[in-house]
Amino acid sequence: MGMHVNVNQLDTLNLQRGGDGVGISPTLVCTSILGTTVAQMLTQMRRAKEIGADLVEIRLDYLKSFNPRPDLQTLIKQSPLPTIVTYRPTWEGGQYEGDETKRQDALRLAMELGANYIDVELQVANDFNSSISEKKPNNFKVIVSSHNFHNTPSSEDIGNLVARIQATGGDIAKIVTTALDIIDCARIFQIMVHSQIPTIGIVLGERGLISRLLSPKFGGYLTYGALEEDAICAPGQTTVKNMLELYNFRLIKPDTKVYGIIGKPVGHSKSPLLFNAAFKSVGLNAVYMHFLVDDVVKFFNTYSSPDFASGCSCTIPHKEVALKCMDEIDSIAKKIGAINNIVRRPNGTLTAFNTDYIGAITAIEDGLRGLNGAVPVVGSPLAGKLFVVLGAGGAGKSLAYGAAQKGARVVVANRTFERAKELASKVGGKAMPLSEAENFHPEEGMVLANATSVGMKPGIDQTPIPKHALVHYCLVFDAIYTPKDTRLLREAKETGAAVVYGTEMLIRQGFEQYKNFTGLPAPEDLFRQLMEKHA
Repeated sequence: MGMHVNVNQLDTLNLQRGGDGVGISPTLVCTSILGTTVAQMLTQMRRAKEIGADLVEIRLDYLKSFNPRPDLQTLIKQSPLPTIVTYRPTWEGGQYEGDETKRQDALRLAMELGANYIDVELQVANDFNSSISEKKPNNFKVIVSSHNFHNTPSSEDIGNLVARIQATGGDIAKIVTTALDIIDCARIFQIMVHSQIPTIGIVLGERGLISRLLSPKFGGYLTYGALEEDAICAPGQTTVKNMLELYNFRLIKPDTKVYGIIGKPVGHSKSPLLFNAAFKSVGLNAVYMHFLVDDVVKFFNTYSSPDFASGCSCTIPHKEVALKCMDEIDSIAKKIGAINNIVRRPNGTLTAFNTDYIGAITAIEDGLRGLNGAVPVVGSPLAGKLFVVLGAGGAGKSLAYGAAQKGARVVVANRTFERAKELASKVGGKAMPLSEAENFHPEEGMVLANATSVGMKPGIDQTPIPKHALVHYCLVFDAIYTPKDTRLLREAKETGAAVVYGTEMLIRQGFEQYKNFTGLPAPEDLFRQLMEKHA
């Protein structure tokens, strides 16, 4: 795994560049202006300033008609923010198809008219830079860019690209590659740290998202964010609003600890919203990312330093596979055979937990305590209860092990009886086919936990067990949280049982992960408010 040593070095080197970001100017946020008319561009520039961008990139190749002198004069003089002028040709992924001399003339004119930067392609940078060498204004810089829309080359090849850019007389190197795997970002992080000149490093695609968001950790000169969701001009780009508000971009420094959720797909996860708000509220120098991961082993081998992937939440399809690369696994997580929470110790070792079962079980216990009124229960209110679990998959396992650990008598019902038997034998319980659950009531006041997907969107009119069966239960829990109010829970309420929502398991497993990540109790009210608002 040739990479992981380098990434370790990368972090320590990076910290030496100025522990808290001293000596490194913070990474700028740039918004590309893609209007088709000058008037449209001016409106977009004002909007870019409102949403918090630091500078704008004027993409001349997007203009339907372009009259160089008057248009550049207007755009540069009236821009409320510093400007990068780019006139990207089709041969480098842009829109411009005309004469090359005219294109370069427009860039030279932009320089004369007061643009702060121009972006010129490596392929023509030698000639272009020698043509302006005598005329460069003081506060003006040339960005020399190289785009690779196929893949991310080796570290050596990227290093050579930067050296070529430097040799053309470019002031700033811009290297854009394409992510085939999230580990490709590590090579771009590396070049940002080691480059002799200020460097912009971007890895395109959803797997490259962290290259944009973590630029400040690795000393990137600037990064790009879109004006609005519908103005995203490059694959994997996110909006300036998301960068600043969801991912706390302005708080990221070279020594910021990086956490995240690994999954595939992962973009829908609300975890970054919860954790970043929590970190910010208590002033922790940490950030939480979406990690779109194809291969967990590769991911942990590549990002192996203690402050990168300091902790990860783990979701589908990685909950079982990730067990392979752990150094230590919590005993119940090991029995369940699935993990959802990984902590990297300061010595670099990985420890895994399953907080799903803790979230569900504590919620059910609190529900039962509510039923007992003011009578305090010594030990767990689940002790001695008959606990019926519907479903023997991941969630079913978590609930069965969790309840058994608390002293409940567990019964597992599953469509394939074999799987029910297998799980029941492991927790010292009984098994039955799912179809028999509706007629099973050896006693009153049982506890029911649904761990099947029956009743989940889009099949919201379904329920795993008919209403008449629910009278024998004192409490019903549903692990489904889309929708929150499933048919099962509505019918349980109608029969007079206490109910516990799937959202409650979700939020409590989050509290537990936060505690494992930080060693601190979770800001519970904040988590709840955010869940109400966004989920």
